[in-house]
Amino acid sequence: MLPLIVFAVGIAVYNYKQDRNDATRRVLENVRSMRLVLDSEVQRMTGGLQVLALTNSLRDDDFQNFRRIALGFVDQYGKGGLVLISDRKGRLLFSSATEDTASLPPRGHLEIIERVFASRSPQYSDLFTGAINGRQVLTVEVPVLRDGEVIYDLCFSPPVSTFQDVVEKQRPDRDWTVSLLDTKAIVFARTPNPTEIFGKRATGTLYESMLRTPEAALSTVSLDGVALSTVYTRSRLTGWTIVAGVAESSLIAPLWRNIAITSLIGGILLLTGLTFAVRMATTIARGEMLHDLLIDELNHRVKNTLALMQAIAVQTFRSASRDERTKFEGRLGALAEAHNLLSQEKWAGSELRDVIARALQPFLLNNPERIRMAGPAVPLSPRLAVVLSMIVHEIATNAAKYGALSNETGRVTLEWEVLAEAPKPRLRLIWTEIGGPPVTAPVQRGFGSRLIERSARDQLGGEATVDFLPRGVVCTVICALDEAR
Repeated sequence: MLPLIVFAVGIAVYNYKQDRNDATRRVLENVRSMRLVLDSEVQRMTGGLQVLALTNSLRDDDFQNFRRIALGFVDQYGKGGLVLISDRKGRLLFSSATEDTASLPPRGHLEIIERVFASRSPQYSDLFTGAINGRQVLTVEVPVLRDGEVIYDLCFSPPVSTFQDVVEKQRPDRDWTVSLLDTKAIVFARTPNPTEIFGKRATGTLYESMLRTPEAALSTVSLDGVALSTVYTRSRLTGWTIVAGVAESSLIAPLWRNIAITSLIGGILLLTGLTFAVRMATTIARGEMLHDLLIDELNHRVKNTLALMQAIAVQTFRSASRDERTKFEGRLGALAEAHNLLSQEKWAGSELRDVIARALQPFLLNNPERIRMAGPAVPLSPRLAVVLSMIVHEIATNAAKYGALSNETGRVTLEWEVLAEAPKPRLRLIWTEIGGPPVTAPVQRGFGSRLIERSARDQLGGEATVDFLPRGVVCTVICALDEAR
């Protein structure tokens, strides 16, 4: 269940990232749409001013007649709008607010007037404090031309509420924070909290990004202290920037909800799985304990049987020669060693090399290097392990009595391989002696030779051959392999 829970959480995180990317894309599309609406509104103002700049009354310096036209233009935007006409030095020649222009101070923000005269094109200001009404305003300014020369600067200061209305109408959702910023990143329209934030500079992260690129998506903290996923884009017309942000909490809430649901369901399933696992483990452990108990009981009984057989042999062979007793006790010892090896493996089978090494251990005490073993790893069933252990013991006993292991110079090579034959693979084991006493074939087969041949034929379903070659005895055993269990 744990991998499934981790996988489910990974899917939830992946979906969150996809949803976040989709949300960022939607915010960017909305911000671009807001930019088009803002540009359209500013272009409407600019077009109206350009029409005013072409009126005959303004060209003829008939400011009294021009006042009627200017007031009609201002009334379109409601209370708070102001139309001004100034010369290049900023001296006011006309104000829609009063006819007494002589008492008015000169225009502030002379830089934009210089740009109008120099560029002969409309210009858009940043937020600044107006010299006439003392309020923070933005202006749209166009040149007044006469005979191809700029003679006046026609300025319109729209009510700030005009831009605030644009922001509130274009705000898609209450969770969004939307702001309009001038070229210096000063807020002049915003929702929510427009009054508290008006005139403040954007946070450092947003401001630094605005200096680098005209459009971007980033994570910011608003002037209200709210973490936002923010997107902004800059207007090519005015240089103003439209910023929209979605609260990070609204984006990440679905992720935590999905993780909580996944964890809850996963926890219930995990507890259920653990309950079944504990019950199953208890059942398995009880079965293992019973199995181990039966194995221990079997080992105890076999050892008692072997000890009883040895005691009977001592009584039976009391009148026999020492050599005959030694042979029988050696065979019992080989059987006991095979049994001990199987006991260690809990009767699950053994490795061929381990079986051979146990059977040959008594013959390697004086010189461990005189018998060389080579062959692949071959797992043996308990039946094969016992029978092969007896066969190897008999071969080694004959070699110790008559062959290469009976002197100090003899060597033995024991090799085996698996023959891949249908229906079952077969094992071929070859015992080769060199360096022993001269070899002569016996007149009649002894009990050991008959034991080897009969065990291979009757118990292993294979065959065993003994060749008495001049250089040494070669014994070959072939048998079918059982599945080691």
